[in-house]
Formats: sequence, C-alpha cells, structure tokens
Amino acid sequence: MTKADIINEIVETTGVEKKAAQAVVETFMDSIRKSLVERRENVYLRGFGSFIVKHRASKTARNISKNTTLIIDAHDFPGFKPSKSFIRMMKSSDAE
Repeated sequence: MTKADIINEIVETTGVEKKAAQAVVETFMDSIRKSLVERRENVYLRGFGSFIVKHRASKTARNISKNTTLIIDAHDFPGFKPSKSFIRMMKSSDAE
C-alpha cells in the first residue's frame, strides 16, 4: 500500500476532499519525522505501535577487497515496534 492508496482510502471512507486528506496524511508524517529527527522523541500510537529512535555505537568495519579498516561513526536511525495487539491481530490472521 502506498501513500496515495492510504489517501484514497481515507477519501472513500470519510468522504472528505482528496486535498484535505492528503494534507492530513502529510502533516501526520511530518510530525512523526520532526519528533524523531529534531527532538529525538519516540512516537507512541496506542494499538498500532511505536516509532522509536535507535542508537548504534561506533564500530570498526573492514573492506575485504582493499584489505583496509574503517570506522563507522555512531549514529541514530528510526525504527518501528508494533504493539502487542497489532502483533496478535497479525498472528490470528495467519492462522486463518
């Protein structure tokens, strides 16, 4: 499912204009992005899951073809953890 599919489903379900639905989806995604990137805050959506900031420590890696080592700096990256109820729904739909 793409962002356009989500917007179309919102339009069909609620009857709002496509531009309004698109603005809501864009604003929702921007607020999650700002929370993670700018404020380094996790976003918790009850019953759906959590968008979290994960941290990776610096590490040493090897380029085998050139036989060199390089250091990968510590960095943060986004992650998603589904809620327990969401996981249960997925498991129960697999059993059917």
